[in-house]
Amino acid sequence: MTVLKTGDYELLFHDGGVEIGKEGKVLYFNRRPMYAYVKTAMAVTEFFDRAYTELSAEGDGRVIAGGVLETPNGSALRFADTYETQADGVVISRTVTVLKKGADDLGFASRISFVLADADTVRDLHCFAPATWYRDNEFAGPHVTGFDPDCEYFWRRETAMTLPLFAAKSKRTGETIMLSRNRADVTLPGRRMMPFTQMIDRDCTAGAIGLSRPEDRTINYLYYGFPVRKKTGAVRDGLTIDYVYPVADGQTGDQQRGYNIDYMMKTKTFNRVLHPMEQDFSDHYAVRLDLGCFDDFYPMMRWAWRSVYARLRDDLFAVDQDLQYHNNIRAMKELARDYGDGAWGVPFSAFLPDMDTDSISLQFGFVGQQPGIGFQLMDYGLRENDPEAFEKGQHMIRFWVENGANEHGAPNGCYSPINRAFEPYPIWLRMSADGLENILDAYVLTRKKTQEHPDWLAFCERAAAFFLKVQDGDGSFYRAYEPDGSMRMDSKANTISLVRFLVQLYLVTGKEDYREAALRAGEWSYANVYERMEYRGSTCDNADIMDNESGIYAMFGFLALYDLTGEEKWLRALLGAADYTETWTYSWRFPVYCDNPYSPLSKRSISGQSPVTIGTGGGDMYMAACAYIYYRIYLITGDARYRDYAEFIHSNTRQANDVDGEFGYRIRGLSWEGGGFSDQVLHTLHHWLPWVTYVELDPASRLMDTFGAFDIAGCERLSPEEKQARNRIYDDYARFPERP
Repeated sequence: MTVLKTGDYELLFHDGGVEIGKEGKVLYFNRRPMYAYVKTAMAVTEFFDRAYTELSAEGDGRVIAGGVLETPNGSALRFADTYETQADGVVISRTVTVLKKGADDLGFASRISFVLADADTVRDLHCFAPATWYRDNEFAGPHVTGFDPDCEYFWRRETAMTLPLFAAKSKRTGETIMLSRNRADVTLPGRRMMPFTQMIDRDCTAGAIGLSRPEDRTINYLYYGFPVRKKTGAVRDGLTIDYVYPVADGQTGDQQRGYNIDYMMKTKTFNRVLHPMEQDFSDHYAVRLDLGCFDDFYPMMRWAWRSVYARLRDDLFAVDQDLQYHNNIRAMKELARDYGDGAWGVPFSAFLPDMDTDSISLQFGFVGQQPGIGFQLMDYGLRENDPEAFEKGQHMIRFWVENGANEHGAPNGCYSPINRAFEPYPIWLRMSADGLENILDAYVLTRKKTQEHPDWLAFCERAAAFFLKVQDGDGSFYRAYEPDGSMRMDSKANTISLVRFLVQLYLVTGKEDYREAALRAGEWSYANVYERMEYRGSTCDNADIMDNESGIYAMFGFLALYDLTGEEKWLRALLGAADYTETWTYSWRFPVYCDNPYSPLSKRSISGQSPVTIGTGGGDMYMAACAYIYYRIYLITGDARYRDYAEFIHSNTRQANDVDGEFGYRIRGLSWEGGGFSDQVLHTLHHWLPWVTYVELDPASRLMDTFGAFDIAGCERLSPEEKQARNRIYDDYARFPERP
């Protein structure tokens, strides 16, 4: 018997297999580690597995194992696996070589996997794959991996994950196993298309990670969804955690194919890429195995993310933050105009690089951010003595104050200058919070300069009265309301998004009703959003499922409550939301095909981008909004990891910008709205929306207004004492000069 030790765990090699144990108990095992998927001439992928026939130990921390797997069609695959302990983990490196090709074997893939001895089904585990799977994925959509527990395969391509990792924690014991790609060394595949059922591509070097519990039958879906199944040569020992190479996606949840609904059944999808079964062809990949034990999901998620982040994080993108801030301000100054009857704003969308305007519609928050851009122009105008910027921003605020409230005091969502009327939007809680916060901030900004705008404050208070009237007895709010305050959407997970506005309105007015409403909403959110991990529904144009922006708004709300009260419970919730939200950022890099030379991603990395909703891959640069918040968390906790992440998102999100003008945008510094790239091909309309610029302006201006610099390095020049003093932002938030 050969033994490798890593921390409290041992890897035992005997009888051709591997066991992972702790204190004499077997936690994970694989009796037949050589596992191959083989595509045959019948276009069916069959499965075969064998035990190791060769084993040797080299020193205390290295084991070499392997053997030859033969298929019924006469192919022979040689496996050469190396297990090596490294920094409290084990790196498993595999090379598979085609020794002989059978006439009817076309392609192959393999997997590194371990049976989870303590789990019979996926619901015995809490799983984590960043931006893909959290706990039981109960707040995901039906087509997302992990939502439907009745699948046999729960695999997702690692390029859809913001870091290539999958961790599974036993709900009963807390024992956790994680597989992750060892290095960020994915290269471009040879075919520019999503895999359709099964595809052979010799150049694909991406893998997939997840769980499986296959029956002893193959599974292939024909083009109209019919599942073809036949007996296979592999043996099932239980539920396994797998790293599959090359990539596979499957199965994903029940969905109707659109060909003949009266005839067709609901079915699942399963896509694979295989390498060619050619004599002497070989592939190589390396996976890291990490083990731990945790009493809750949050610490497991944090451990898993931080472990892989430290190893695979992309380099910082070099960007002049001062230049980029002023790029954005100049862009908003140029675009802001009167669209008639005092309807000041910027376009809703425009195609890059020429800023070809596609839509004019003024939205209160969310992707439109009209009051937010107005406030940013005002803040800049006062700080840098630019009357034009200040006046344009003030016009944008005035339009909403004078016209934006409905008859019940609620802020309308979207105004159409073409129709000179508000569009029939619901009263979205998150969208309302966006606009109200910025109008209140504009009131505070100008009052500190002794300008009185009581109507701006009255607008905010009238809206607050609307929301306090509809607040439920348990402190919650609905995701959206009808204009009269009746419920439009019964989900309450967005409750936290209104909290920062209510806290700051209390600071301005001193009215206890606002403070109490914020605390009640916070208590509901602590028990549901934080403890149940119900971060969902903040993207108003998406279904009520998990997303990154719900984590961001939870951070905003819990930090406001902590700033207000100093209570540790709000700090716990803040850190939980921060650790969750961080996992939504592509922090590693891999190349993508980009045929548009005007796109910054034609030359730059995807790192810093973030998926919008769970399971989608691809994404946008919304995480730019969080640099200020994470820097503040670093100052509160002293944890330098938060500072590192703040700098990473402040810098790498700018990779989507034409900062220096090299991509030929008509207005320098703008960014695309986002797109898909998890299949390593960029899919995008390549257009700009106002939120893109707003989420860069907001944290940059807050860093400057609070700490005196547009970049993290500049903020760090302050003394520790000065940084801590300035980080108490509510000490001066509503400190106004005496009225004459």
